[in-house]
Amino acid sequence: MLLGRSEPYRNFLIELCLFPLFNIRGFLHVIQYNFKAKRLTHPNTGTTGLPKGVLREAGGHAVGLNLSIRYLFGIHGPGDVMFCASDIGWVVGHSYILYAPLLAGAATVLFEGKPIGTPDAGTFWRICAEHAVNSLFTAPTALRAIRRDDPDNKFFSSRGEKGELRQLRALFLAGERSEPSIVRMYQGLLEKYCAPSATVIDNWWSSESGSPITGIALHPPAAKSLSNPSPASTPALPIRPGSAGKPLPGFDVRIVSDTGAEAPHGTMGNIVLALPLAPTGFTTLFEDPARYHAGYLKRFSGRWLDTGDAGMVDQDGYVHVMARSDDIINVAAHRFSTGAIEQAIASHPAVAECCVVGVPDALKGHLPFAFVTLATDPHPEEAVPSEKLLGEVQARVREEIGAIAALGGMVVGKGMIPKTRSGKTLRRVLRELVENAVDGRFEKEVQVPATVEDAGVVEVARGKVREYFEKKGAESHRTIDGVKGERAKL
Repeated sequence: MLLGRSEPYRNFLIELCLFPLFNIRGFLHVIQYNFKAKRLTHPNTGTTGLPKGVLREAGGHAVGLNLSIRYLFGIHGPGDVMFCASDIGWVVGHSYILYAPLLAGAATVLFEGKPIGTPDAGTFWRICAEHAVNSLFTAPTALRAIRRDDPDNKFFSSRGEKGELRQLRALFLAGERSEPSIVRMYQGLLEKYCAPSATVIDNWWSSESGSPITGIALHPPAAKSLSNPSPASTPALPIRPGSAGKPLPGFDVRIVSDTGAEAPHGTMGNIVLALPLAPTGFTTLFEDPARYHAGYLKRFSGRWLDTGDAGMVDQDGYVHVMARSDDIINVAAHRFSTGAIEQAIASHPAVAECCVVGVPDALKGHLPFAFVTLATDPHPEEAVPSEKLLGEVQARVREEIGAIAALGGMVVGKGMIPKTRSGKTLRRVLRELVENAVDGRFEKEVQVPATVEDAGVVEVARGKVREYFEKKGAESHRTIDGVKGERAKL
């Protein structure tokens, strides 16, 4: 469905603001607009715990979106087409399927489906061709799924060779860390088949921020004049695969230690935001100010807002989001981000998707443990990988990170990495399954958020973990003194 060309889209936008609620697989999403208080509530995805309703000022949200749709996404008004392939229930959908493009007067694509199997892995490229899409916004998870089903990019190349993608100016990625290999692959495709200077732009944000915190502006002149849609006289900054770009207007990004002290460039630490936030940012949690303070401000005594992410800012100011703070693995006093290890694993040509968690180890405290889905067809049935594959993956990890980061285990399987409906990997669930398996508690229940896309995937993962540990044994993964390790310090 395409809105903006013939629909009375501004009236439609107002009606959507009034839309009270809808239910997604058992979790009540309160999308509430209060005319008196002029506040809008969005739920987050519950990736790391129970979902929360984030509250923001509707006016500030509109102001920030009106800038970002032009400045970051390069969508200016009539004649431009935005395709945000998100679920409309999440803040990404509300912000960039509905509000932002319609505030700009542009057309927007409403898509209900998956990037594969509806009917094939060429769905996104067909929609881009049929509706002359200028900017496509999706999650790295979707591109991994497409790569798994179409490893040779036949669908993209077929459309591209016919000249049907020449209007596509940018591919935007967010929701999960984008590994450099997938960014480089699609950058090559865009340069070959799409608009001049077409680029892949990774950006980082959250339900709490309401709009991207970091990214690369596709149309920098919009920062000075929103009414100037002419080709940019100031070129966009170069992308840096593995980075989520630079801080965007209104967001002050810092890297700090666990004590709140600012860290030098190139040093891994907690990613925090200085207050106040940009106009799109949240102000509290819906009917839960105590949880707002405890979850975001208490850790650093109100000086910084804790994003819950870990990473670094390099010497040129590019922000690298490596993992959730809870996903940092402490291996013999060495701290490793799951994102860096996943990046090394994903560089293997046979790997379509992977997820790394920490597994207890009697000697080193924890070791990286990988869940890997292969791009091969048919996919191997065995959960335990071949010695050849494991050796090749280990070699990549040792080469890119170091021997100390070598995997403590690896499970191979298809359809076993659980995600939320917004495409975020539920690492916490996989970590719980592995920790339970170490103690032989294979059937112990794990906390799965109601926002999970497919709860059956968790049971597939449970079965694979059990098969692995029953065949390989859990003795080497016993915790030190039988006590589970604490969260790694940054």
